[in-house]
Amino acid sequence: MKRTRFSEEQIIGVLKEQESGLATAEVCRRHG
Repeated sequence: MKRTRFSEEQIIGVLKEQESGLATAEVCRRHG
């Protein structure tokens, strides 16, 4: 199986940031 760039915990954190109201572009900028 291919290794992912982000761990599951990191992905959950990113999704929670987006759900909390941050703009998607800002979330993407923060996490590359």
